[in-house]
Amino acid sequence: MGMTNQSFTASRLLRAVIGDKREIDEGVFHKVSLVAFLAWVGLGADGLSSSAYGPEEAFKALGGETYLAIMLALATTLTVVIIAYSYSRIIEHFPLGGGGYIVASRLLGAGAGVTSGSALVIDYVLTISISIAAGGDAIFSFLHPEWSTKLVFGLFPLKLPIEFLAIVVLILLNLRGVKESVTALAPIFLTFLVTHAILIVGVILSRSGEIPVVVAGVREGFAHGLQSPPLGLGAIGMIALFLRAYSMGAGTYTGIEAVSNGLSIMREPKVQTGRRTMALMASSLALTAGGLIVAYLLAHVIPVEGKTMNAVLAEKFSEGMHIGGFSYGTAFVFVTLVSEAALLVVAAQAGFIDGPRVMANMASDSFLPHRFSQLSDRLTMHYGVLLMGGLSAAALWYTSGDVTHLVVMYSINVFVTFSLSQLAMCRFWVRHRSDHELWRRRLGVHVIALALCVFILCATVYVKFAEGGWVTLGLTAVLIATCFVIRRHYRTVQGGLNRLDDIVEALPTTCNGHTPELQPEAPTAVLLVGSYAGLGIHTMLSIERLFPRYFKNYVFVAVGVIDSASFTNVSAVDEVRERTQTELARYVELANRLGLAAQMRMAIDTEVLGPALRLCTDVQRDYPRSIFFAGKLVFERERWYQRLLHNETAYQLQRSLQFAGLNAMVLPTRVLETAA
Repeated sequence: MGMTNQSFTASRLLRAVIGDKREIDEGVFHKVSLVAFLAWVGLGADGLSSSAYGPEEAFKALGGETYLAIMLALATTLTVVIIAYSYSRIIEHFPLGGGGYIVASRLLGAGAGVTSGSALVIDYVLTISISIAAGGDAIFSFLHPEWSTKLVFGLFPLKLPIEFLAIVVLILLNLRGVKESVTALAPIFLTFLVTHAILIVGVILSRSGEIPVVVAGVREGFAHGLQSPPLGLGAIGMIALFLRAYSMGAGTYTGIEAVSNGLSIMREPKVQTGRRTMALMASSLALTAGGLIVAYLLAHVIPVEGKTMNAVLAEKFSEGMHIGGFSYGTAFVFVTLVSEAALLVVAAQAGFIDGPRVMANMASDSFLPHRFSQLSDRLTMHYGVLLMGGLSAAALWYTSGDVTHLVVMYSINVFVTFSLSQLAMCRFWVRHRSDHELWRRRLGVHVIALALCVFILCATVYVKFAEGGWVTLGLTAVLIATCFVIRRHYRTVQGGLNRLDDIVEALPTTCNGHTPELQPEAPTAVLLVGSYAGLGIHTMLSIERLFPRYFKNYVFVAVGVIDSASFTNVSAVDEVRERTQTELARYVELANRLGLAAQMRMAIDTEVLGPALRLCTDVQRDYPRSIFFAGKLVFERERWYQRLLHNETAYQLQRSLQFAGLNAMVLPTRVLETAA
């Protein structure tokens, strides 16, 4: 009794935290979808927040040659615009989600798709890690330097447990629902926009008198830099330095792809909402990133140990900010840094929104365990949310929350996906050039974007490989190999199931005489089935073989499961309902052909256990002498990974039914694991 009460209390506590179950009806898509502004907050925050570390990394790479900062700011702004515009075009061609996995899979093939998807999964894990770590750095930039080096139990920095706590909070918010998590974080996003707009515009205006001096310094710097060594860098050296700094700022562009990947959670019409979101994200990122680099130059900002360059910039700008005897500069710095830290936490949302979505798409294609495509009763991809949170915490632990280390690991994978997506669209326009008059213009956009992405990818790998980039590439390669192993296993199992389908050909095609009427008081076999296939039919025939002519009634029960692939709009849900009804009708028809009285019961939900238990309870009330059956695949050699790849629904149903006082049996069906 004590254990039951504890379980009940834990269940109520969890329900209080993540909310009650959402019912699937026509209005649910309106309730959970995001308008352009909220999508900008939830997805665009990833790109905008990269201005907290991307421009800083690029500017630092210039060293003393800061005269190149103006060109760097222009190149950064132009790159954001080009990549964002190219992804706006991708959105038009993939209105249900144009993420890197979908684009590469459809246009380049499964191999490219898995490479892109695996790179994205690792990238979104690191998105969460680096966002939380950079947020921690922004907070500790305002505190005394000793706090940033203070150890807990002499083992790890103080900010690490705080960052772990932030991940836990985000996990709970995302288990509650995407819209709820984004809405709660919107004020933080707006505060960041306001404070950083004041900071950038304020620095430029307050230093406007120095612009002629800075321009003269830039001109003199170029003249000096073009001189041959040892006096200058020389043209080649200057270009090499600029390109290195440009590639070191690759983290600035990492959030652009999130908008096209999260298109399915946006309000109808999705394409227009997605394009508006992309425009908001691109303009805010381009102005913020480019503006910060210019502000660093005008304010003569130099790196300070224990502080971000944005913190140094804010302190320089706030000097002398006072009214009468009251100085409000400190308050401005505090609000600016707290909003920056908080936005970085918001940016981790992109990892929690898009990471599980990529995994769900890959799971639907059998490259990852199928459970990752399932939805919770709050209509979230809870398995993906939990895994992303756990892996991001592990990455934080591995790097001790060091942003520099994480940036090295982070900015490589996103350009793998960028490059494959742009290559896929180039191929699309070449193959469909006869269908579109403006194909050259469309192709040109993606060719330019492809060239930029490939250059940044190659430069980033070259510069960062030995510094830790090899870790990211190694993990991605392992994940790619794992995906193909999983896909092979599922195909092998499907090959075994296909052999069961041969039994359908031996079944009678016409009714054997008169079909008897249902007898509610007679013995009844209740069979829980899925699609009309060999497994369900084999289970039904096994019942007749084990209990010949004992059962006078058959009731077929099925739950049409709404997963991430089908939770796109009302018509997709209706398709699941119609398909489930059609499959059940075929079972009833088969039973009738075998001279058995039959009936069907069905429900539509995001999971099987709860709805199936309710249906079975209703059947037991109508047919008191019911025995419940479920089929279960059994393998010749049981292995540890089979429980991960194949759910234990049959045994879970049996356990639930038994505790509800219903008689339940699981009938095994052997699967021979031969090559598919």
